[in-house]
Amino acid sequence: MRLLRDPLLWLVALFVALLFLMPYSAPLFSALFPELPRPVYQQESFVSLTLAHFWLVGISSIFAIVVGAGAGIAVTRPAGREFRPQVETIAAVGQTFPPVAVLAIAVPVMGFGQQPAIIALILYGVLPILQATLAGLAAVPAAAISV
Repeated sequence: MRLLRDPLLWLVALFVALLFLMPYSAPLFSALFPELPRPVYQQESFVSLTLAHFWLVGISSIFAIVVGAGAGIAVTRPAGREFRPQVETIAAVGQTFPPVAVLAIAVPVMGFGQQPAIIALILYGVLPILQATLAGLAAVPAAAISV
């Protein structure tokens, strides 16, 4: 009975239900939005769109982790300490661009597709990962660090 009280379980169950029941929801959305000829996207299945979204998030997260954590580690080493302000500034500047602006610049150069979305997601992921890496490394006691 305790398992049924877990909100995460209910959210996962709701997500799975939406994932597989979305193709059958056209009558409901047609009644809610009568002015739209096709209120439900029918070109691709909701499952394939969800998997594509997970892939985009996964790929961009891997790149953001590699860049953010790598830069954070590099600027905490003796050889890279002088570059820390510049790296933090560059990461903060990347965070200031609105996602729509990144897509507006990347789409004409790269075309429609996954690459512009991946670039936008990487730009938004690097700064938090970089700052978390710097904070985590700063929290390590000096006695635990071997040079």
